[in-house]
Amino acid sequence: MHRPNFFRSKFFFALFAFVIFVGCENGKQNQMPPAQLKVVEVVQKDIIDKVDFVGEVYGYQDISIRARVPGFLEGIHFREGFPVKKGQLLYTIDQQTYRAEVAAKQSQLAEAKSRFAKAQSDLERYKPLAETNAVSQADLDAAQLQYEAAQSMVEAAEANLEISQINLSYTQVKSPIDGIIGKSLSKVGELVGQAPHVMLNTVSKIDEIFVEFFLPENQYLELVKKVTNGEDVFDESRYNNDNLELVLADGSIHDYTGHVTFIDRGVNSSTGTILIQTVFENPQRIIRPGQYAKVRIPVTHSDALIIPQQCVKELQGQYSVFVVTDENKIETRFVSVGTKIGDLWLINSGLNAGDKVVLEGIQKVRNGMVVSPVVVEFESQVSSK
Repeated sequence: MHRPNFFRSKFFFALFAFVIFVGCENGKQNQMPPAQLKVVEVVQKDIIDKVDFVGEVYGYQDISIRARVPGFLEGIHFREGFPVKKGQLLYTIDQQTYRAEVAAKQSQLAEAKSRFAKAQSDLERYKPLAETNAVSQADLDAAQLQYEAAQSMVEAAEANLEISQINLSYTQVKSPIDGIIGKSLSKVGELVGQAPHVMLNTVSKIDEIFVEFFLPENQYLELVKKVTNGEDVFDESRYNNDNLELVLADGSIHDYTGHVTFIDRGVNSSTGTILIQTVFENPQRIIRPGQYAKVRIPVTHSDALIIPQQCVKELQGQYSVFVVTDENKIETRFVSVGTKIGDLWLINSGLNAGDKVVLEGIQKVRNGMVVSPVVVEFESQVSSK
């Protein structure tokens, strides 16, 4: 009769032992060590940001070759696309009309000189006669006026001859500089010097090249403040630093660095942009006018707070990071971000130098969570000073 009580007692004892065992196991689980997380310390240092601007290439000199007098093109005396020398004959225009004009002007000059000689002779003959009253004063005055008129005629004839000689010289079109000449825009036999055949060609000096680009007003203000550090923007020594890079269309970097030579007087009110001109050496003459390239400008951010981009979360325009406190607890910190520089992000506010920011596993952490931080060094690809 007492055996059921015995079995009931053994059952409760076993149940009690099981509860104690499970409770112990839960206690062991609750006492597991905190999870290890990789964190980085917020660094404060000078860092160089390289900003690219798309620009167009121009020759150091791009000189238009134009026909300055009308006429039929008789000859082309250069090889298109090859170097030419200053003073080298490029084109010849039919000279017949201009030679005839020169001859006519020479004849007019000779006639004017003959009249001048006669007027001069008459004046010299009248002067002593007027002193003895052999001729009237009116006759002397008339001789003086005739002399002055003849002298003016000679001067006018000389000027007309000079103009005709200049026009004749324009029939030989010569290169104004050493450079590379382009494709001829007119052919032998065409009438040049009148629309649409006024422009004949272009000669470019490309041992050095200009690269021009336009900056929006806000970017200009941001850039010039960082480059000048609040000092005089017209300090010429600032423009002699060859610290600009030129990124070509194939992604390669030009072998020579350059510098800013010109910032336009004002902002274009129609586009809201300002023109910037830079210069680069081009001794191999590989880069040609008309190409597009990126001017890479280094901008130094002094005492910048920087963290890796992967540390930052963005939600509806708000940026935040997970910070490990001195008690090794996770804390959400909202931050104000600045410029992205490569794989880094500049922090304007919300963090201090030395703060530990979670680098990996940010999807698994939450506020108040106790962790074991492992400080690692992030290897950035961005240069610093």
